[in-house]
Amino acid sequence: MLVHLAQTLVQEGGRWRARQGGWLLDSHFQPVFSFPHRRAVGYEALLRVTAADGHAVSPLHFFEQLESFEAQWAADRLCRLLHVNNFVHQAGDIGWLFLNIHPAVFVHGAMQTQALDASVRTVQALGLPMHRLVLEVTEDVMAQETDFQQAVAAVRETGCLLALDDFGAGHSNFDRIWHIHPEIVKLDRSLLRRACGSPRIARVLAQMVSLLHECGSLVLLEGVETRDEALLALDVDVDLVQGFVFGRPVPGTLGPTGASQEIDEIWSLLDQRHAAGRAELGARVDPYRSALKAAQAVLPTLGLAQACAPLLALPGVQAVFALDDQGRHVAEQLLPQSPGLVDADPRFEPLGLPSEARWARRPYFRRALDEPGVVQMTRPYLSLHGPRMCVTLSVAVPVAGRLQVLCVDIDWVSDPA
Repeated sequence: MLVHLAQTLVQEGGRWRARQGGWLLDSHFQPVFSFPHRRAVGYEALLRVTAADGHAVSPLHFFEQLESFEAQWAADRLCRLLHVNNFVHQAGDIGWLFLNIHPAVFVHGAMQTQALDASVRTVQALGLPMHRLVLEVTEDVMAQETDFQQAVAAVRETGCLLALDDFGAGHSNFDRIWHIHPEIVKLDRSLLRRACGSPRIARVLAQMVSLLHECGSLVLLEGVETRDEALLALDVDVDLVQGFVFGRPVPGTLGPTGASQEIDEIWSLLDQRHAAGRAELGARVDPYRSALKAAQAVLPTLGLAQACAPLLALPGVQAVFALDDQGRHVAEQLLPQSPGLVDADPRFEPLGLPSEARWARRPYFRRALDEPGVVQMTRPYLSLHGPRMCVTLSVAVPVAGRLQVLCVDIDWVSDPA
């Protein structure tokens, strides 16, 4: 089969192309960059198809014209053979080649032992070690649960890497990550687009990236088309990035420096943005921080209500409370007199009576105990004082020989989107 497919390759102008029926197939490569390394670390091979009349058509249209599964399987193998030939002639000795596999043929191809072995031998004979090959699969193949698990195991034995493509689109869930254990997860562009329009979603995206890291995967964000999107990609700590802002798909590959200047500019802009953000955050939080530190100083002698009266009077305070070293309330929490801010919401009534709760696992509690006397601040989260976002400032204070954690919940409504 591979010998027959190789005979359809033609070399024109120093490049390989393939002819199948009336179709002309060609390779383009889009660089994949590492922010820390400031250079391209791989390339995704993308198919370009020209019809018999000379007009370009989409790869999807090309595959849809193939009448049988066997024809799709053969065309998929031909495309990969074409991409490998073009890649090894220009990419040098370092860098990954990302290859898409048609969902309909992934499981079938991986289970054909002889065909898989022949493909490995061919790739290696062309000069590309299997450890430089990244096979991209979409979640569509997960429907074939048993066969899919066997196919993943068979592909992994070849020594290549596996990437899960378009994660975050449709019905994606982390169960797929736990089943596949991909070395790389490619986040769908729709996540990036939504995160750029909402600080809240951007924070969630950063947490998603962190969770994927804990699952043992590198994270690649694709479809980065603007500088603002590149800034967000860097800020949420993805490992790899791909998109028009750094490089469009072209027939060739980049030199060793690639888009290092563009990446340096993104780093510089992010540093400036973070500096401005820290200054803005400081101006917003400093009145509460100062009042909390003042309350900290007199809490052991005056008690909670009297020590925290100035703090409770500040605008935007939702509640003030103190916890013992086990995370339990030492007294009833203090609520402000401002009408409306902390009105009870009946939907959250089951979470009432917070003075009976234990908050020992909350970040504001654990961090305060780790650094007594140092004011801590949380990320924004949903308050239990109504359907509003808040942040919590906290500080551990010695009272009667034991630590108490003094806390204030502050209304945080800067980004309702």
